[in-house]
Amino acid sequence: MSADATRCGHVALLGRPNVGKSTLLNAMLDFHLSIVGPKPQTTRHRILGIVTEPRGQILFLDTPGLHRGARKAMNRSLNRAARQALDEAELVVQVVEAGHWDDEDEAVWAAIEQHECPRLLAVNKVDALADKTRLLPFAQRLSETHGFDEVHYISARRGEGLDGLRAGILARLPQREPMFDADEMTDRSERFLVAERIREQLMMRLQQELPYATTVEVESFSDRDDGLTEIGAVIWVERAGQKGIVIGAGGKQLKAIGSAARRTIEALLDRRVHLRLWVKVREGWSDDEASLQRFGYGAGGDLERDPGPGTRDP
Repeated sequence: MSADATRCGHVALLGRPNVGKSTLLNAMLDFHLSIVGPKPQTTRHRILGIVTEPRGQILFLDTPGLHRGARKAMNRSLNRAARQALDEAELVVQVVEAGHWDDEDEAVWAAIEQHECPRLLAVNKVDALADKTRLLPFAQRLSETHGFDEVHYISARRGEGLDGLRAGILARLPQREPMFDADEMTDRSERFLVAERIREQLMMRLQQELPYATTVEVESFSDRDDGLTEIGAVIWVERAGQKGIVIGAGGKQLKAIGSAARRTIEALLDRRVHLRLWVKVREGWSDDEASLQRFGYGAGGDLERDPGPGTRDP
C-alpha cells in the first residue's frame, strides 16, 4: 500500500470512571450515541462508534471506566467489557482529567501497558482547569514516567482539540480498507439504543445509588403503517422499595422519565414514538451472572431479544 492509503482500525477509549470518554466519543461522531450523565459508571457496555472520513475509518470503542475493588458481578462485568475492548484495540487513547492523575488512572495505565500498540494520552476538561500553567508540567511528568506516543489537550464538551487527536489516531492506524459503510455509525441495534436512552433518564433523574440498581429491557418494538413506532420496555429494580421510588407519588416520576425518554428516542429514530414503561422487581439482579447475561451484560451483549440492524447516520 502507498503511504497515503486509507487507514482503518479499532481504537479503545479507556480511563477511570467519569473522565469524559462517552462525551469524547459523541463529539468525535457529532452524534449522541453513548449516554452520558453526572454519575460514574453511566457507561455499562462496550459501544462501537464509527467515524469515516477521506483519510480513513476510526472504529472507536467506548468502555465502562476501569475501577478497582470489583466485588459485585456487575462491577466485574464492567471491567470485563473494558478489557475486551483493550484486547480488540489496535490503538489506545487513555482519557484523563486535566491536572488529575490518581491510583485509578495508574491502574488503567497498568492494563494498557501490557498491550503492544500505540498509546495516546487525551488530557480532557482543559476548559475546566483554572490554572492553565499546570497543563504542561502535568503532561511532561506523565510523558517522562509513562510510554505515551503523543499527548493531546482537549475539551470533549466544547469540541476543542479533537482535530489534532483524530489526526494523531489516523496516522498510527493500520493501512486497511474500511470495515463499515460510510453511513454506518455503530453496530448496535435501535432497540439497544432505545434502552440506553431510557436508562439515561434514570441516571439523570434518580438520586444517590438507585440508578445503579436499575436496568432496562425492551420487550416490544414495532413500526405501524401510520409512521408511529410502539415501544414497550421494563425498568428492572432490585427491591420492592425501589419500585415505588421509580414510579413516584401518583406515578409522576415514571411519567416524567417516560416523557423525557420518548423525546430523545423520537430524535434518535426520527419518527413519532408511543413509549410504554413498566417497573418490575428482580431481586439482586446486579450481583447475579445469569441475570446479567439476560439483560445483555456480556461480551458484545445487546439489550434485546432479537437483533436488529445497526443505526445509520440520520
